[in-house]
Amino acid sequence: MTFDSVFMATLAAVLLTLAAHVIARLLARKLSWLPMVITALVLVLVFLFLLQWDYDNYYSAAKPIFDHLLGYVTVLLAVPLAAMNFKGLPVKKLSLIVAIASVIGTLLPMSLAYLFSLSHDSILAFATRSVTTPIGLSVADLINAPLALANLIIIVSGLIGGAVARFLFRGINDDRAKGLALGLAAHAFGTVEAWQISHTAGRYAAFGLAVNGLVTAIWVPVFISALGI
Repeated sequence: MTFDSVFMATLAAVLLTLAAHVIARLLARKLSWLPMVITALVLVLVFLFLLQWDYDNYYSAAKPIFDHLLGYVTVLLAVPLAAMNFKGLPVKKLSLIVAIASVIGTLLPMSLAYLFSLSHDSILAFATRSVTTPIGLSVADLINAPLALANLIIIVSGLIGGAVARFLFRGINDDRAKGLALGLAAHAFGTVEAWQISHTAGRYAAFGLAVNGLVTAIWVPVFISALGI
């Protein structure tokens, strides 16, 4: 392919993805129960079908751009963290919650994978389930887990968490609890959904995502290495 054709394909992929995001965002404002990430994903698939654009071609055109932006997006999560009002925040309790979530979010999926007699590589890949993609892939690389499988597990768990969160939060009125739960359980996808709830929920989701990722990235490789898995 020539440079011009590659550039046009990349531009088309980016515009298609952004169009899906904008439409999903507008729909989420009208229908608050609608998970924005899931809606955007469905819209991308619908656009590809209508345009008769092969998914593999779209993916190869979009991947370099969005893979590059993913790292910046993760770093930008520090912005809402900096805007958080930590005065009166129960830091000890939050730290305990994050630590418990990190341990459970890693050991529970690994245990279930072991009980279902999945392969050794699959068990290791499930250790990355509770963290966002850039951190999860770094952890997977450190523990010699298959990157493709770890990436799939992270994305699917985030999609499921973001999709069912609104239904699970019925009767819960504390946006701090909603945001923290989304950030811990559904990482980046959950943080996107949390921002649709409120700024408070979004900031707490970013806090949960960032701190959980940091904690998990530290103890999981050490734990796996100590066990000799």
